Amino acid sequence: MTAWAGVAVLGLGLATGCGHGRAAERPLDARAQAREYLAKNQPDRALPLLEAEYARAPEDLELARALTEAQVKAGRTDAWIAELQRRNTQAEQAVNHYMLGLAYFSRASDAGTPAVAAFERALALKPNEPEFHYRLGLARLESEQYAAAVEPLRRAAELAPERAGIRLPLAKALHRTGDAPGAVKALGALVRMNPSPSEVATARALMNQIADPFARFPKAAEPKLEEGMRYLQELDAPHPAIVAFEEILRDYPDLAVVHSLLGLAWQRLDDAGRAVEEFKRAIELAPEDGKNHFYLGELYLARQRPEAARPYLEKAVELNPMLDLAWFRLGEIHLERRDLKAAGEAFRVLTHLEPDQEAPRGKLALVLQLEGDWAGAERELMAVMDKNPENLEFTLRLGILFTEQARQSSRPEERREAAEKAERWLRKVLETQPENAVASRALQQLKGP
Repeated sequence: MTAWAGVAVLGLGLATGCGHGRAAERPLDARAQAREYLAKNQPDRALPLLEAEYARAPEDLELARALTEAQVKAGRTDAWIAELQRRNTQAEQAVNHYMLGLAYFSRASDAGTPAVAAFERALALKPNEPEFHYRLGLARLESEQYAAAVEPLRRAAELAPERAGIRLPLAKALHRTGDAPGAVKALGALVRMNPSPSEVATARALMNQIADPFARFPKAAEPKLEEGMRYLQELDAPHPAIVAFEEILRDYPDLAVVHSLLGLAWQRLDDAGRAVEEFKRAIELAPEDGKNHFYLGELYLARQRPEAARPYLEKAVELNPMLDLAWFRLGEIHLERRDLKAAGEAFRVLTHLEPDQEAPRGKLALVLQLEGDWAGAERELMAVMDKNPENLEFTLRLGILFTEQARQSSRPEERREAAEKAERWLRKVLETQPENAVASRALQQLKGP
């Protein structure tokens, strides 16, 4: 079974996300306890809990997935399939076919035709259930029925627009059927939702396949390309790199990627005119490649022309939504223009693409603060502090945030609470940096005249 099965299907169980220390605070309910057992690979302990819960809610698909996962992990797949077939013989139900499809899909030998047939029957019995469309599309995708996978996956996305994970197999199916723009659009929707790190990694890999500028590069020109790239990237020698790239273009004048590389080499020499010419030629030859638009936008930004850069950066992320730096540059341009909505979207996307990076969260926190969303700004700053509690920059940012909230809040209790938080964070800064003028001034503002 491929990695897609692992990403999208044998996530059969209940959603994770229990809070820190919750188990110590109160007893787990049956579902949560079963989830914990499954996470610890103790399916035999999860099974009786899940069976009891499922008996009370036989139409609950989340429970159905968890129950099937437990059966599979317990090594009871064959017995579970036989039981589901028996149930369907007695009283056919969509959920039984659904669990049957999941059980089949869990093993490579049955992930194709048997799983597809089970999901098709579940969908026939309950045609408006997005989960059934999704599983059918995924089973067809795994059995390389790419064209047949598109429609159920697209329908699943329509019926459940909030489910980010549907976009990944949909994008792969569209790509495999030759609809690259449709695939990119699906990935663009994914990054604007709340994808997990594993979903982002899978999306990046797929986007690299879709937008590979060297996919049809002539073999005869590869040695000269390697030579030019070594001069440009490893030796920081743009002049011989330009010579190598121009030699390639004499034989193959329409290679967009070589025009882009040539543009980067001229940019390294601070010859903006020639760089712009090469980047524009690359865009003419490969208008669907977001990186070509990004290079031109970056060049305009380097020449202090943000308004000229903006449309190229916007086109870059439209054509390749996995371009992290393009999102960051766009966010900064929008923030400078005080277009807080657009800036917030750019930085929010970047927090999904780079969840461990501090700068995007700091920028997003600033946008939220300017919008008056104190809780949202605190959440983003604390996401950094949770991982790096000694970060003085973000410690100070929290102090300033709460100082601002205390000054602007109209309710006395809210003002008092914000002031207390501000003082705590500001004093923490001053403990390490007693001479910090910004923290000192903010603390004086809190105390008032």
